[in-house]
Amino acid sequence: MTTEFGDPSREERTAGRDAGSVWLQAESGRSRRTPPLTRERIVAAAVALLDEHGIDGLTMRRLAQLLDVTSTALYWHVRTKDDVLDLTVDQIFGDVPLPDASGNWRDDVRALIRGWREAMLRHPWAPGLIGRPLLGPNVLERTEFLQAALARGGLSGVQLTVTTHLLANYVIGAALTEATWRRTTDPQERAEARRRITGNRTAYPTLNASGHLDNTQWSDDDVFERGLEAILATVSR
Repeated sequence: MTTEFGDPSREERTAGRDAGSVWLQAESGRSRRTPPLTRERIVAAAVALLDEHGIDGLTMRRLAQLLDVTSTALYWHVRTKDDVLDLTVDQIFGDVPLPDASGNWRDDVRALIRGWREAMLRHPWAPGLIGRPLLGPNVLERTEFLQAALARGGLSGVQLTVTTHLLANYVIGAALTEATWRRTTDPQERAEARRRITGNRTAYPTLNASGHLDNTQWSDDDVFERGLEAILATVSR
């Protein structure tokens, strides 16, 4: 991916490729030359840009301008835009409250998954980035909490893996759908979408009966909660 840092030397480019995931890299010692610029500042600025402009609106040049530094200075802290995205995803996971483990493993799972959804809805670009290598400390800490809760529910081995994926895919998919719908569809468009279904009851009898796309029957929050309970109901000790 083009980094917009200018034209680093061949050795610098090679080092960037060999380092792999940002979570497997150490911050360059050269960062001490510019004490005011830290990885934390870079991530905070990147999140602000992403919230305002989305993924396509984040460029390394724009990020450097927002931080009032040169692209070269930025380069010593993060090598590529991919690095920045990985760091911002972990930052969003850090916004997910990590509850104390209780005596009820299902309550622990509910608390974590609800917080995860809320964090992603506050940052609508985030769900689209889940699936990248998630090795950040915030991601790993919350994944550990989730699996530990499920293990207390009696799951292990492949069942633990499958249920972890099921819950993660559910909350990511729900947040992505909701965030996209809210961003691109106003209430009038949603009403028109529903009328397209109700206007042809012969072709769509089940969709009419189920209230598909009719948010007056139940809210996104209600649908999400019911879906979460349906998943948890499949887990037995």
